[in-house]
Amino acid sequence: MKKKVFKIILLAAIVIATLGLLQALLVPKYIEENEEGVLAGEYYANAGSNDVLFVGDCEVYSNFSPITLWQEYGITSIIRGTPSQTIWQSYYMIEDTLRYETPKVVVYNVFSMQYDKPQSEAYNRLALDGMKWSKVKYNAIKASMTDEETVTSYVFPLLRFHSRWSELRGEDFKYMFRSLQLSHNGYVMRVDTKPVTELPQPVPRADYSFSETDWYWLNKMKDLCTAKGIKLVLIKSGSCYPHWFDEWDKQIVDYAEKNKLTYINFLQHQSETGIDYTKDTFDAGLHLNLSGAEKSSRWFGTFLKDMPGVTDRRDDKGLTNLWNAKIDFYEAMKASQYKQLEETGKVTSYR
Repeated sequence: MKKKVFKIILLAAIVIATLGLLQALLVPKYIEENEEGVLAGEYYANAGSNDVLFVGDCEVYSNFSPITLWQEYGITSIIRGTPSQTIWQSYYMIEDTLRYETPKVVVYNVFSMQYDKPQSEAYNRLALDGMKWSKVKYNAIKASMTDEETVTSYVFPLLRFHSRWSELRGEDFKYMFRSLQLSHNGYVMRVDTKPVTELPQPVPRADYSFSETDWYWLNKMKDLCTAKGIKLVLIKSGSCYPHWFDEWDKQIVDYAEKNKLTYINFLQHQSETGIDYTKDTFDAGLHLNLSGAEKSSRWFGTFLKDMPGVTDRRDDKGLTNLWNAKIDFYEAMKASQYKQLEETGKVTSYR
């Protein structure tokens, strides 16, 4: 009888181990393609001492440099941005962060207020797969799923990616059990330049009103920050395309005034930031490049450094040693990208 039980247990262990190996192999690695898929998971290695938290879409993880905020002002900050991050995902990024630390300031980029429905499973995966399992992640999944998705496919990704055999590449084997760091406390670096030459004419909309869904989540974000003693700051980042309508801007201005929040539209402060869209964007205005992100951060830092609880922490030896290592990685990637640019005329890898 004991031998039979042992065989059953051994068989179960073999099956579980085999399924675990298959899942590790078949789940996308986000190393050479869709690199932004590693951003959600990279947070946890950098959690614990950040006074400022940025949440939002590519307009935060491309447009602000925590390294610059540290070097210029001694501000510790982190970005929890993901591609096309919806407002409810931003809310749950804040909730998840509160499991590890309590920032003094949360900065939310309002561009995603235009979306009141999940964008796609692909964007959901980029935002959610990297989150550590908790009730927060479960709630984020439930809020984000498209009609075709199931919670089970997030609990057991093998169910979703079991047919990826034909798509496997070398990186799937190389990074089965490890990943590579892409970001600098959530900032994704690009040193190349593609200037804005002309912008497409915006397509008029029949209705510019943000939906009840968006206001619901913005109110939840505000209430959560208030309950935790966190200052919520609303921004429209400095990307000039896709178009940010005046009608949208007015709604955010009115909301901020009503709720005594700070709202900063970076598009209205181009002269102060020094952003030059012929030099400071790598894709004709959708995102800022390194020089643009550093300019944007220097200007914003003059505001952040005066926020309650945000202090210059460069006299903390432990933090200084930690951030010096981050600076070394930042400078090494900068040199690597400039070398790629010189040799090939383009940035072929973020690393």
